[in-house]
Amino acid sequence: MLTVILPDGSTKEFKSPVTPADVAADIGPGLARAALAASVDDQVVGLDHKLPDDGEVSLKLFTKKNEEALGVMRHSAAHVMARAIMRLFDGVQLAFGPTIDNGFYYDFDLEHSLSEEDFDAIEAEMKKIIKAAEPFERIEQTRNEALELCEGLAQEYKVEHIQEGLTEHDQLSFYRQGEFVDLCRGPHVPNAGAIGAYKLLSVAGAYWKGDSDRKQLQRIYATAFFEKQDLEDHLNRIEEAKKRDHRTIGKQLDLFTINPMVGSGLVLWQPKGAQIRATLEGFVRDELQKRGYQPVYTPNIGKVELYETSGHYPYYKESLFPPMELEDGDQYLLKPMNCPHHVMIYKSRPRSYRDLPLRLAEFGTVYRFEQSGELNGMTRVRGFTQDDAHIFCLNEQVADEFKGCINMTQFVLESLGLTDYRVRLGFRDPASDKYVGNRELWDNAQSSLVQVCEELGIEA
Repeated sequence: MLTVILPDGSTKEFKSPVTPADVAADIGPGLARAALAASVDDQVVGLDHKLPDDGEVSLKLFTKKNEEALGVMRHSAAHVMARAIMRLFDGVQLAFGPTIDNGFYYDFDLEHSLSEEDFDAIEAEMKKIIKAAEPFERIEQTRNEALELCEGLAQEYKVEHIQEGLTEHDQLSFYRQGEFVDLCRGPHVPNAGAIGAYKLLSVAGAYWKGDSDRKQLQRIYATAFFEKQDLEDHLNRIEEAKKRDHRTIGKQLDLFTINPMVGSGLVLWQPKGAQIRATLEGFVRDELQKRGYQPVYTPNIGKVELYETSGHYPYYKESLFPPMELEDGDQYLLKPMNCPHHVMIYKSRPRSYRDLPLRLAEFGTVYRFEQSGELNGMTRVRGFTQDDAHIFCLNEQVADEFKGCINMTQFVLESLGLTDYRVRLGFRDPASDKYVGNRELWDNAQSSLVQVCEELGIEA
């Protein structure tokens, strides 16, 4: 016998196999009509999810009033969008179509070059699919059966994903809606009629599985809401945000420019922008010196061996510019981080505990090879200057140094009127051996960070 525990603590017992949809119907016809998804022991599932035959499960049923249902509906909308595109264009290869913050996207490979001019036709076809309200049917198959199905559908990316990305899965799931079948773990709303107001937003390029060495696909971004008014409000917020976009303001005020002749993601500061930057740097530099930080300068390149020692190369190789090899065989990298250089300054001569704490600071320019599809004005670039500092201290000095660092950070943010921010503490992974120092030192340091945040009233 299965005992289902509901959010209010009440329970229901079932002797035969049931799904969340069955439980909703048992509670009442109104909930059965309104329910769109569920969670079983805090895992979001579809209403067709098979519950265990016995034992206990905690069940929540979601309607359009719940945020969880919105995410499930958007996932279903991604499938409807993909189905519409396959109806409109020949030779469509499907990649991935997940939900993201405030919407969803789907990646395609097809001969036709998708553009915003196609959006009206795609949205019209989506409307037909939604009006038909065909159900999303889950199909579970063995790995070999799934591979055979995708090969029969001539979906090359799905075949590759099964062969290379899902090797540890013996069972795979698909969702079918009419003629459309897609490899997908779900969940989905019961039928397409549950999809509310939707809007296609933009087209972008995206590499298959984020690998720049693989084929570039076409990605369509979109969003969906249960209510039309919510969609309109969201689109209005997007338009207002565009007016305040730093790229728009930067162009209007002649602060900076990015020129393809120089390179994508490489910012050119105009005189007005450079004056603002110099003012900000001067403000921070003065504050650093008041707080005992010593200025240093380091070169913009370094030998590969330096970054191999620090671990940046080859572990982050895909995010770095490729090495430059000289005639003598030495290889150099554009500096991706300031940390190894500052450590070399510390190691340049013998140090005593009396020298500690030692605070080194630099406005250091670093370079990262961000993917072209990820570049975004000045917020995601390939070359940028960090207000960077490294503190060398004793174990018993960690708390005071961290507190001083947080105090300065808060002072700078508040001076600039930036008060809406979050704090996240990053800790050592206890399952990893890629950390220097013994566990006791790490535990002491981490507990010091937590203690300081509590003292300062910071939620982290």
